[in-house]
Amino acid sequence: VQLQASGGGLVQPGGSLRLSCVASGFTLDDYAMGWFRQAPGKEREFVATISWNGGNLDYADSVKGRFTISRDNAKNTLYLQMDNLKPEDAAVYLCAARRWPIGGRADYAYWGQGTQVTVSS
Repeated sequence: VQLQASGGGLVQPGGSLRLSCVASGFTLDDYAMGWFRQAPGKEREFVATISWNGGNLDYADSVKGRFTISRDNAKNTLYLQMDNLKPEDAAVYLCAARRWPIGGRADYAYWGQGTQVTVSS
């Protein structure tokens, strides 16, 4: 079971990035998925979650209206579209597969390695 995140990078405030997370070794559509982030010196925090069929979306208040989570089960891939990025969004972003098919903010069984997002002018 492996989750491979990519798409991070350096972007100016107000810019956009699209993160991807490709699953291998298991079928993505059996799981709800989520994105989390961790900044230096801070605890890991929930960002967004999506149920197995693309429903039941949930976002952290800090990203609501700016980030969009989506998935393509045929491609075994999870996405996070990040718009209007702010310096406080800078962190390592991690994707995860939840133990249940319905999205949520906890009970994640599998974690990918992170992809770094830097927001700076």
